[in-house]
Amino acid sequence: MRGLLAGVTARDLRIGTVALGLVVVAFFAIGYAIGELTSPKRITATSPSLEFEPARTQAEEPDVLGRTGSRVPGWQDLYVNDYDDLLTPEAESDLRAALEGVWQRTGIEMTLLTIPGIDTYGHPGPIEPFATELFNAWGIGDADRNDGVLILVARQDRAMRIEIGAGYGPEWDAVMQRVVDAAFLPAFREDRYQDGIRDGVDETIHAVSGSYPGEWDSPVWAQGWSWIGRRLGDLGLWLLGLLALPVAGVAVAVRRYLRARPRPCERCGTLMERAGEEADDAHLDGGQRLEEYLRSVDYDVWHCPNQSCGHMKIIRYPSWITSHSACPACGYRTLSTTATVLTQATRSATGTKRLDYDCQNCGHRDSETRTIPKISDSGSGSSRSSFGGGSSSGGGASGRW
Repeated sequence: MRGLLAGVTARDLRIGTVALGLVVVAFFAIGYAIGELTSPKRITATSPSLEFEPARTQAEEPDVLGRTGSRVPGWQDLYVNDYDDLLTPEAESDLRAALEGVWQRTGIEMTLLTIPGIDTYGHPGPIEPFATELFNAWGIGDADRNDGVLILVARQDRAMRIEIGAGYGPEWDAVMQRVVDAAFLPAFREDRYQDGIRDGVDETIHAVSGSYPGEWDSPVWAQGWSWIGRRLGDLGLWLLGLLALPVAGVAVAVRRYLRARPRPCERCGTLMERAGEEADDAHLDGGQRLEEYLRSVDYDVWHCPNQSCGHMKIIRYPSWITSHSACPACGYRTLSTTATVLTQATRSATGTKRLDYDCQNCGHRDSETRTIPKISDSGSGSSRSSFGGGSSSGGGASGRW
């Protein structure tokens, strides 16, 4: 850092400080504005009491009868029922944890169901009435607020539906249609059902709660930038790279300007001159030359052309990206680290790994053993044992691919 600021005047620092302040203010302001704009109007109460009183008896039968007497699949889990085996166990566990988090934080009952096709249950017609019948048979959502959400995927029919409770106004149909079109269908069209379900569930959660899974306690500005990041990700990595190129180019240009900018001699005030790369090496010691060889540090040598002064200054520029760190013995940035897993972590036990440190300058060696955390098991810990008795009047959105 000292090397980067070498030769910078007080005026440069003032201008840079003001510019940095404006960038920081704009960063928080943009994030806060987007966070507020993308936060939905809440129709639910606060987090539910842990002493949730079940309103219905769990339906463990493969099929149940709907309110009109038609046959619909029964549920075996409050959050994920993957009857078409579209998800890996890990993905199913992650989705269950996300959907449970929605209920714990907002009281919204949201559930996912995958089936081969609706004709399996004797429904030859469209998916919309089937989803409404299913929603009401299960009683998804709070009985008073009617705020439940059902995500239904029928792979063989190449159709899906987000069915919402009667407590949502008609404007929510357009909200859910955007989620279906932008998050679920692009991956479904490529038969990437697990990816589409993951993305779609995340966006559905955000649409009804204003937060993505794992971001419940994040400030509004952070949630706003999370939304921006996801939108840019939807546009593709190539566009992210295209947007990052000018930013990286500006950063590199500024750094080069500051390095090459003439600077006054600290002793006599004469503008100093920078030596070339080959001339640099003549004034560097062995450790510094090794750092340059490893590309962990770059050095500039400036000398005063005033013969009566002859002052010389060596400025150090640490590399932004390097696999080497500073050696505790010699201080040069020539320490490499190698990790070796000794025992793998599992869901029931931690693992261990050994880190070996080797300095290529002074020969310093060291090693240490660290603990690898257990693999998290996002099982359902909810005190709920049934849905809350909510109902739907047919609102929501559908998609086909």
